[in-house]
Amino acid sequence: MEERIGSVLILIENKEEIGKLNEIISNYSEIIIGRQGIRLPARNRSIISLVLEGNTDEIGGLTGQLGRLNGIQVKSVVLKNK
Repeated sequence: MEERIGSVLILIENKEEIGKLNEIISNYSEIIIGRQGIRLPARNRSIISLVLEGNTDEIGGLTGQLGRLNGIQVKSVVLKNK
């Protein structure tokens, strides 16, 4: 399967899900090439940005699992890695 470069933006609105979120991210550590976390204390939210390199099944598996968490929003962008 063709490799892709992707970016995933994760908005955390429910801090009770952070443990599950980090567990899922750890399960996909082999495709994560960068991670940045930003706190938004005035809004009681946080953002995690991931840069990924993997196939569409791997990236979709990660974003799908994250998107099923309560109070977590996920958006991704995937580009061909020529």
